[in-house]
Amino acid sequence: MSRINKDLKIIKAFVFDVDGVLSPATIPMLPDGTPSRMVNIKDGYALQLACKHGYKIAIITGADTEAVKVRYTKLGIKDVYLKAAMKLPLLKTWIEENGLTPEEVVYCGDDIPDFECMNYVGLPVAPADAADEIKRIAAYITTVNGGFGVARDVIEQVMKAQGQWLNSEKAFGW
Repeated sequence: MSRINKDLKIIKAFVFDVDGVLSPATIPMLPDGTPSRMVNIKDGYALQLACKHGYKIAIITGADTEAVKVRYTKLGIKDVYLKAAMKLPLLKTWIEENGLTPEEVVYCGDDIPDFECMNYVGLPVAPADAADEIKRIAAYITTVNGGFGVARDVIEQVMKAQGQWLNSEKAFGW
């Protein structure tokens, strides 16, 4: 049974911020000042499996790091938006271009730049260590901090509710 108190059967899409959601909020800096992000392997597994099952997935981040785009496109995510100063216009366009309604979308964010997007979608999700303002508007707060399985938590619950988790040979490989 899901820990999310929403009808997960209507969900068709997931949108994720990166820093503080798919990677921890604390980021090591390379000697040239470039942030270096960690990724969670279980998040990666869930993201690629959701792509294989036809869920729409987007990454919308203020980050300006090509490594972020490389990582998530290798998992099958076609829509990776970097340097997003204002995220809501991108989200609205993406939803429209993919024939979705806001109610069919999960948005996972952790801080103030995600606030408008989270208010716009049907299922706003926050990591356990998100900013208080974000946790107040989240319909679901994960049991894990950002970078430690946020995507896996929400994707697994949605796919289980829809009978898509471990239901085919797609689940047993990358």
